[in-house]
Amino acid sequence: MVSKAWEALFRSQVYFRGQPVGTIAAYDHASEEVLNYDQVFVRDFVPSALAFLMNGEPDIVKNFLLKTLQIQGHEKKIDRFKLGDGAMPASFKVLHNPIKKTDSIIADFGESAIGRVAPVDSGFWWIILLRAYTKSTGDHSLAERPECQKGMRLILSLCLSEGFDTFPTLLCADGCSMIDRRMGVYGYPIEIQVLFFMALQSARSMLKEDAEGKEFMDKIQKRLHAMSFHMRSYFWLDFQQLNDIYRYKTEEYSHTAVNKFNVIPDSIPDWVFDFMPLQGGYFVGNVSPARMDFRWFALGNCIAILSSLATPEQSMAIMDLIEARWDELVGEMPLKICYPALESHEWRIVTGCDPKNTRWSYHNGGSWPVLLWLLTAASIKTGRPQIARRAIDLAEARLLKDGWPEYYDGKSGRFIGKQARKFQTWSIAGYLVAKMMMEDPTHVGMISMEEEKHMKPVLNRSFSWC
Repeated sequence: MVSKAWEALFRSQVYFRGQPVGTIAAYDHASEEVLNYDQVFVRDFVPSALAFLMNGEPDIVKNFLLKTLQIQGHEKKIDRFKLGDGAMPASFKVLHNPIKKTDSIIADFGESAIGRVAPVDSGFWWIILLRAYTKSTGDHSLAERPECQKGMRLILSLCLSEGFDTFPTLLCADGCSMIDRRMGVYGYPIEIQVLFFMALQSARSMLKEDAEGKEFMDKIQKRLHAMSFHMRSYFWLDFQQLNDIYRYKTEEYSHTAVNKFNVIPDSIPDWVFDFMPLQGGYFVGNVSPARMDFRWFALGNCIAILSSLATPEQSMAIMDLIEARWDELVGEMPLKICYPALESHEWRIVTGCDPKNTRWSYHNGGSWPVLLWLLTAASIKTGRPQIARRAIDLAEARLLKDGWPEYYDGKSGRFIGKQARKFQTWSIAGYLVAKMMMEDPTHVGMISMEEEKHMKPVLNRSFSWC
């Protein structure tokens, strides 16, 4: 199965002027509509890049990092509006002209995407991948190049600029990350916050201590402190905190308010009370004024562990929750992208009647094999590899036989997704990365951060935040 996976991954490589620069999203010739699955997506390439790095083949990763950096410098306009200089593309496509024997690149910064939303996560993944390349190869010269230093600063400039924000988290539109369709994740989605946190840590380890770099280092350090406190305090949910929210008073006005976001207890969905075990917890999907999205999001919680945004105790609690709610979150195919699914009236209102995100399908409670690598990394980091082994066994029973689908549908993830592409590259790469990390757990180091001892601990919620 591993050799078949490598064959499929090598077949997905994209070349620009004779050099490999990425992997296409899916190599599915049976599909009638190619759409943009023949393009190189920044977020999709990350597990492929990790697989190549772990296999001792860093050249394609280096080429990808430099090529996307060049694309960052392109003019980015949607209608008559110009995007920020630091914005990274969602994807790019290599066009081969057999007559002129030339290659050219077309990039998508969101102007062709469904909903026309720019990918906020692309820049974060680029910085995280640059650090992974540096950690894996020991080659610091790439990150030290002036163009890479400038690229990091441009990305960070978009996120660290001062505005009207009262929280250290990033305000985002719906559809700006892996969940790239309307799914009610607008506001302060957990996925973007943890990737932002990890990108800040990664950049801090690679930025030079020159005049420009030092200015960003100071901003990064302050933001990391503020984010760790904010996320650990206000996004964290366990049995005790759920009980506290259930008993919240509302309409509090003072610096000593306990219910700082004025969350109405009656807005707590019924499913949470049965879902929350006595031992375990997780970071909720979103927190903003008078709104708390109690849904579980897999990527956000796994990256919270890997980035050490989660404390060691919170990391163990997340893994406790996964074990306690295995049938709901893993089922027959790892791993639920979010839980639970939106249904009926809520689905109509939140998704706008999206026919692709029906209940227990695609982004709406679908099961995504690519998330296997994140679960495996989190399991190894928390010293619980048996969780990863159990999930890998489930994946191995189906993935190759089913043709490496993009996602699975159903409450337990039993059925191949109704619009899932076959030979989805990150399903293949995610499996390979999970296998290689289990064989050599030191590989986790290229995508994992250690907790800083001087980070402020979680404080009582009744204290004021500053």
